[in-house]
Amino acid sequence: MEISATGRLEVRITPADVGKRVSVRRLGEPGAGPEKFTDTVGVLTSWDGGVLMITRRDGERVRIPETALVAGKVIPAAPARRRGPAASYPELARVTARAWPPVESEPLGDWELRAAAGFTRRANSVLPLGHPGLGLDAALDAVRGWYGERGLPARVQTATGAEGTQELLCAELERRGWVREVTAELWTGALAPVADRAGGTGVVLSRTADEAWLARYRRKGMSEAALRVLHGGPSVWFAAVPGAGAGEPPTAIGRCVVDGRWAGFAAVEVDPSRRREGLATEVMAALARRALDEGASAAWLQVETDNEGARSLYRTLGFLPHHTYHHYRAPELPATPDVTPDVPAAPAAPDRTPEEPAASGQVPEAPAAPAASGNAPHAPATPATPDHTPRDPATSAVGRRPEGQAAPATAGRTPHAPATPATPDRTPQDPATPATPDRTPQDPATPAVGRRPEGQAASATAGRTLEEPAGGHASNDPAAPPGRRGRG
Repeated sequence: MEISATGRLEVRITPADVGKRVSVRRLGEPGAGPEKFTDTVGVLTSWDGGVLMITRRDGERVRIPETALVAGKVIPAAPARRRGPAASYPELARVTARAWPPVESEPLGDWELRAAAGFTRRANSVLPLGHPGLGLDAALDAVRGWYGERGLPARVQTATGAEGTQELLCAELERRGWVREVTAELWTGALAPVADRAGGTGVVLSRTADEAWLARYRRKGMSEAALRVLHGGPSVWFAAVPGAGAGEPPTAIGRCVVDGRWAGFAAVEVDPSRRREGLATEVMAALARRALDEGASAAWLQVETDNEGARSLYRTLGFLPHHTYHHYRAPELPATPDVTPDVPAAPAAPDRTPEEPAASGQVPEAPAAPAASGNAPHAPATPATPDHTPRDPATSAVGRRPEGQAAPATAGRTPHAPATPATPDRTPQDPATPATPDRTPQDPATPAVGRRPEGQAASATAGRTLEEPAGGHASNDPAAPPGRRGRG
């Protein structure tokens, strides 16, 4: 803690120190215990609204109110290891990525987008080393799109707790709703002590993972993409301790990738019934000897934070934590509504437009017209408007109808029937419609001059026979118009 000349603690950090490693002392939480003060060491990731956010080595984020600060100062980055190989996070991140290569990758600035048909998070996540060449929001949108095209969830692999790790990126992801799914640790150690730990008795080494090795491996149903990841890397070795009987899976297996000075151990697994017999140590010793032969001197491995058995073994072999890594998954996007915005309904179309012909057997309603006199030439001409119909085409054009002769059937009007609108009954282009609305050609059955021969029936109007019922009502008189029963 920073102590002044008067012996009092002082706060010597400001919001300008965001991104630096700090050590702070704060007043203890009420009811948290007898301690009056609490110390926190980590990277200051934000200082907003009177609240400090500090990310510890393991990735845990600590929220500290500004009013609770007692002392604080900036401290150097994580100290170099006093034993074992020294390495920065970027170096180890690239080494571990080469040891577990994806099937497909694409750069996004300095970031690497990786995919392997969903086999493991490491091979299906972004490795964000450096700058993506875009603003963070635009880069994350590009990440979503790239993984979405492959039917995979968007994930970003980050790290905390070492020189060059990404505490600030972790804080920004969490601020945008990305969810931390898995946390594990990467440990490093010298390679020679591992090789000297055991003799590697009974361990068989191979360049490929055969069916027996895969039978012991905890990941089942290996796809082609998974096998490509498993066999990928600069120099890959598989180790196995054969089972007790023929056809039985190995009692222990392991995998090692040699890459320059580094040897990475993975997939060290033992039959649960044979644990605590030193088989894992034998497997790692055999693989370490082969890596030493290829020029490696340092080793690394990854271990879950809750695997106490493995962590205890690795400590006895000289490994220590280097950094913690995390996988963040993109939040789910809001669901698209199933309904579209309401659109005002279009006004209902009329049942019939002026140009639409009337349906067969129906007579549109119309205002009643004056009863026609028996003398057709003296009847007033009806204008060709929707309210009136043209003169009846069945009426003779010359003289009056002889007495006693039945009136011809008309297309829509008798002396006692209301006038029928011209347009609904027939259109101007209807072949049955005369060319001139006010006068129609004479009925072919009517002599050119004078009266129709006696005994000859009046011609049927176009479009309907005398036997056709109109409007659903039968007529007693064949000469009566359709849809109306004659009087008398």
